[in-house]
Amino acid sequence: MIVLDQTIVNVALPSIQSDLGFSQSTLAWVVNAYLIPFGGLLLLAGRLGDLVGRKRVFLAGLAVFTGASLLCGLADSQAMLIGARFVQGVGGALTSAVILGMVVTLFPEPSERARAIGVYSFVASAGASIGLLLGGVLTEAISWHWIFFVNLPIGLATAVLSLRLLRREDGIGFGEGADVLGAALVTAALMLAVYTFVGASDHGWGSAHTLGFGAAALVLLVAFVVRQARAANPLVPLRIFRSRNVSGANIVQMLMVAGLFGMFFLGAIYLQRVLGYDALEVGLAFLPVALSIGTLSLGFSARLITRFGARATLLPGLALIAAGLALFARVPVHAGYWVDVFPSMLLLGVGAGLTFPSLMTLAMSGATESDSGLASGVVNMALQVGGALGLAILATLSATRTNHLIESGSSPASALTGGLHLVLLVGVGLVVAAFAIAVVVLRSERTEQAAGAEADSEPSYAEAA
Repeated sequence: MIVLDQTIVNVALPSIQSDLGFSQSTLAWVVNAYLIPFGGLLLLAGRLGDLVGRKRVFLAGLAVFTGASLLCGLADSQAMLIGARFVQGVGGALTSAVILGMVVTLFPEPSERARAIGVYSFVASAGASIGLLLGGVLTEAISWHWIFFVNLPIGLATAVLSLRLLRREDGIGFGEGADVLGAALVTAALMLAVYTFVGASDHGWGSAHTLGFGAAALVLLVAFVVRQARAANPLVPLRIFRSRNVSGANIVQMLMVAGLFGMFFLGAIYLQRVLGYDALEVGLAFLPVALSIGTLSLGFSARLITRFGARATLLPGLALIAAGLALFARVPVHAGYWVDVFPSMLLLGVGAGLTFPSLMTLAMSGATESDSGLASGVVNMALQVGGALGLAILATLSATRTNHLIESGSSPASALTGGLHLVLLVGVGLVVAAFAIAVVVLRSERTEQAAGAEADSEPSYAEAA
């Protein structure tokens, strides 16, 4: 349901823009208003799962998410939709932060864990597939409001099944602390950063507005790091990043997702505004990505990870993603789907299908039952923060480039295509940087275990706290 909500909104964005009067730059807030509290609260939510029990946090988040979905569906103004999306992001953080922790706790054996994470990735891609198609169908047949109403029966059914099937967890207790101040600092820093990037297209990158808010975001981020270094019970004990695989995998994921989110967001606008696709056709156009991820994640990626290791499986996946973005960056104004669009979608889907399970395996390595919620929160934070900041930056770059081309005499279609090309090339650069970091920083699981043994074993997250 969480992933479905993200993809289903992307397909409906042009309709939402026309109905509520969003500008090109402010339209990104329909996505960012959800992603920022999502990314900012994941660490706190994951830690709360360890403290009070992951099942309790999961159900609380599910209730908030489902209720906010109702408000999103009823929205009749920009402010109401953005506000409801913010609350929805809070619920999404509470729910998502503990899911990987549950998976790791249930499947401690490496090969079983790899298969379980593969199933997790398959379910996520299934949500993406359904969201792409359902978003198009609902937007075309009824209205965009129904893309949010669809969460109501899913949320209720999930709550009933969760109460019956998930085992009760008491957690380790509040004696370990939750660091609310640290959560407030990092959430405020992320919100200010995205606000700065989104507003840069209107105010200019060198303006006092952009530089001032950017500096404030940086100060808050530094204050968060200082807080984590000094707090008795920090939200994120900085020593957890001593593991090269844990820290490297999260950085790689942030860079990769930053490049991909811009492609999905602006690619949907290109398909509708330039190629003239309706909402359903946009969903079908992106379907090869989700189907490829699902097909690989359900078993093939897990077998590769078990046989060759997560690092060896990750590198080809990143290379395929970079190739897919580079190929899509050549798409013309008058493109044919099967010649110009489909090959890129296939490369991106196969690459992501190899990459996501590998990154999750590396990032969750070393997590114990008492700290798996925190580890899960870190993984999801890297995913959501990378997506939010990447989308904010790339959407702003695209709007700036598009406006410049229009002022130079280009047609609207050519200008939009030019903006997309710039975003995709920047995305290639981000994924190439992720590939380089993966080569230099990440190590095979056997090498990491040997290094940990020589250092008298790597401290667990719980011990670091």
